[in-house]
Amino acid sequence: MSTALEDAMDTLIRIFHHYSGKEGDKSKLSKGELKELLTSELTDFLSGQKDPLLIDQIMRDLDSNKDNEVDFNEFVTLVAALTVACNDFFEEQLKKEGF
Repeated sequence: MSTALEDAMDTLIRIFHHYSGKEGDKSKLSKGELKELLTSELTDFLSGQKDPLLIDQIMRDLDSNKDNEVDFNEFVTLVAALTVACNDFFEEQLKKEGF
């Protein structure tokens, strides 16, 4: 039986590969695939965003090797950064509530 963390890692891998490879390289996300992943899997994160260029900016920020695609390592960077931001928000809320 796997642990919750192992299940989370498996989920990240499966989600990435569910969206990657529909266009071109099967191990990378094109801009269109990244947009589909973000709008389908991070709906709460994107729901309040009004900037029509947000996906372009995220793509530029993630694409560290500048190949116009997002590989798994670059994708994990996004997930880690969002997780840290959520944790920071959670800790701030706890402080406001006196915990």
